[in-house]
Amino acid sequence: MSYVEIHRLYSEGFSKSKIAKKLGISRNRVIDYLRMNPDEFEEFVNSLRVRGKKLDPYQAHIIAWLQEHPDLTAAQIHDWLEEKLEVKGVSENTVRNYVNELRDKYYIPKVKTQRIYSAVPELPMGLQAQVDFGQTVVEGSQKVKHRLYFIAFILSHSRYKYVEWLDRPFRTTDVIHMHENAFQYFGGIPQEMVYDQDALLAVNENAGDLIMTAEFTKYHQARQFRIYLCKKSDPESKGKVEQVVKFVKNNFSNHRTFHNIDDWNASCLAWLTRTGNYKVHHNIKKRPVEVHALEKPHLRQISNTYYLFDNIHKPSITRTVDKNNIIRYGGNRYSVPKGTYRSGSENKVYVIEKEGCLYIRFKEAGKIIAQHEISPKKGKIITDPEHRNKNTGKRDLLIHEIEDYFPDKTSIKWFIGVLKDRYPRHLVDQLKVIQHSIKSYPKEAEEAIEKIKQMNMTSANDYRDVIKSLAIEKEKRLRSSPQNVQPNEKYKSIVAPERSTDVYLEVLSGGK
Repeated sequence: MSYVEIHRLYSEGFSKSKIAKKLGISRNRVIDYLRMNPDEFEEFVNSLRVRGKKLDPYQAHIIAWLQEHPDLTAAQIHDWLEEKLEVKGVSENTVRNYVNELRDKYYIPKVKTQRIYSAVPELPMGLQAQVDFGQTVVEGSQKVKHRLYFIAFILSHSRYKYVEWLDRPFRTTDVIHMHENAFQYFGGIPQEMVYDQDALLAVNENAGDLIMTAEFTKYHQARQFRIYLCKKSDPESKGKVEQVVKFVKNNFSNHRTFHNIDDWNASCLAWLTRTGNYKVHHNIKKRPVEVHALEKPHLRQISNTYYLFDNIHKPSITRTVDKNNIIRYGGNRYSVPKGTYRSGSENKVYVIEKEGCLYIRFKEAGKIIAQHEISPKKGKIITDPEHRNKNTGKRDLLIHEIEDYFPDKTSIKWFIGVLKDRYPRHLVDQLKVIQHSIKSYPKEAEEAIEKIKQMNMTSANDYRDVIKSLAIEKEKRLRSSPQNVQPNEKYKSIVAPERSTDVYLEVLSGGK
């Protein structure tokens, strides 16, 4: 039938590509069939009936696998053929076609595992609010496109919402400000806040042990609400606020003209009053504004203005360094010293804007590696000629990173000065050895540098050996101690005891 249909469509003027698309077959098959006359096609079909297939000898194994595991993919079967039966030279596409034929022939449909959903019980009044972020592109009055960002809050019981917008990406300080605005709008603070795994708020979640960013930790501790951080690929944990994000995009921002961010936020508040919180909710069948009036007394009252608010806010914006040694900020590109970008590294820097200048650091409290005046224009490249010089390249960046490991920088500065004098041509190699040693044994880094200074050693290899010997000695003492269970570092810091120089000389010389 395909042969007849191909020739019919071709005679009606359809192109080969359109025939392939219409019939759901490959263009090459269309070309092959058009080249054949009816006799040649009949001969071709007969040859298929008697021609064996490359995987026929393994058919019994494949059928057994499919019957035992109906959800097996063709890619897994291809791998099993190589692993279990040592079948070589068969493409994955050949296996896929063969498996599909066997499924049809022996009625073995592929079983798809589906996630089971269940309705979440309604939560008590004042218990929980959910938070999420969104962004959208809107058109301005001059037909110019603008990307806008928003944060959405919803009280889980009443479905009462609050939304606030920015015309730039969020910072942690913005999020804290908007939490305060939301609590004022709600008339109180819920017991629990539900978030996604967002870098603005949380650094990590390790088996339930939540590590928050410094700014948000201070705010969370001051306002005293519980935090629930959703797991990845688990939108059901905060499904209510995800519906709000869609509602805001489709009902408020869609086809609305943007003039400025203040007018946009004012319009959004009016929309919340008019529609967002007034329209009957499809699940609870009530108006959120009416249910909120009952829920409000159950929220914890806001005792006063957040008095630490202005003191804790140190902008913690991070940017990724491009391979051309630039970062993007505020619609422009700013240079960093040559060698800042390194293949395989995180290539993250901290950016702080202050009094019209942009300051770039490796760490929030580290040394400034680049400084620029912020351009009021967009799409510009702002560079510093010094960043192209070799003397501000990899060497100085390594020095910055190494010095940042040490609270007291006196000894490490002395050591780096010695290395500069002794290894001027191989300084970068020496610095790499030190950096790798510190990353391998971070707890012994400071003590090792003091021992190096004591013994007047002048090589990075010496430092590597000393820091390793310190780690070995510490491990030996822990093993020989009657109480060899090390206290949890989360609750108790361990201070390494003083050791004599002879211990390290003995280790370095091969003694035990």
